[in-house]
Order: sequence, then C-alpha cells, then structure tokens
Amino acid sequence: RRSDMTEAADQSPVTYGSYLAVDELLQLQRPQSQPEHPDELLFIIVHQASELWFKAILHELHLLIQNLKDADTLLAFHTTRRVNTLSRIVAEQLHALDTLPPQRFAQFRGYLGSSSGGQSVQFRAIEALSGLREEHFLHAVREHGDVPPLVEEALTQPTLQSLFLDLLERRGTTLE
Repeated sequence: RRSDMTEAADQSPVTYGSYLAVDELLQLQRPQSQPEHPDELLFIIVHQASELWFKAILHELHLLIQNLKDADTLLAFHTTRRVNTLSRIVAEQLHALDTLPPQRFAQFRGYLGSSSGGQSVQFRAIEALSGLREEHFLHAVREHGDVPPLVEEALTQPTLQSLFLDLLERRGTTLE
C-alpha cells in the first residue's frame, strides 16, 4: 500500500487557482438578460459574494453556539468579533448596489422571475440562529414553500441570547 504522501504526489500540485476552484467560481455568474444588461454582472457577483460570506457567518455562529455551551468565554468573545466583522463586510459590499439606479435594475429585473433576496436560505438560517423566532419571521420563511432544512436545523438550536443568559447563570452573574 502506498502512503498518502505518494498518492498526493501523483496528483497535480495545489495552486492558488486549483485550491480556490477559481475557474469554476468564475463560471458561476450567468446573466439572464437578453441582450446582457451591463449592470447584471455586478448584481450577481454582489449576491453570490454575500452567500459566500453567509456560509462563513453560519460556520462561525455554530462555533459560537458551541463556545457558549462549553462556557469558553474567551473563544466566544473572539468568535463574536469575527461574526461582527463578517457581517460588516456583507453590509459594506451591498453598498456596491447603490451604484445601480432603480431604473437600470428595472431594465433586467424581469429576467429574474420570482427570485428575491428573501429566498436566501442561509440568510434565513442566520436570522434563526441569531434568535429570530417570531411568527412573522416563520410566515416569511413559509411563504416561499416548505421551511428549508438548513433553517429547520437552525430553529432547533437555542438562541444566542438564551445561551448567553444560561452562561451568566452558570457563572452566578445576573443582569440587574
């Protein structure tokens, strides 16, 4: 039996492009307008990049939940800082859409069908993990069909607030 090192040597060397799957990534922007509207690419990239950041935020929120369950306050603090930083990045990149006047967006909006940012499963999961559980939220999620499994799973987790309050109680601290 060959070692893992030998098997790895038989593979192409890892490069920036292969590690990040850049060729595949750059093929994922598929404008729908005919002829292609010059602003549609920006619109797609901003939203795809947001989804990538949402993936990172969800990863960190799951770590934060575990940090709080483990009462690892130092790690929870650092993870919270990272979540906040990633959230600011998403908010800042959305400002790129401010350069897209509504009348220009309207020129290609019809090609997008019924798609809407409200259909972002990852964003809905972030909302649920962050503590949004009110009926109006659940109604908004259900209006697009069945609750997606990622959101269902998030709804089974304790909220960050409840985990934080539990941690304070375990430490004998009260908020008064």
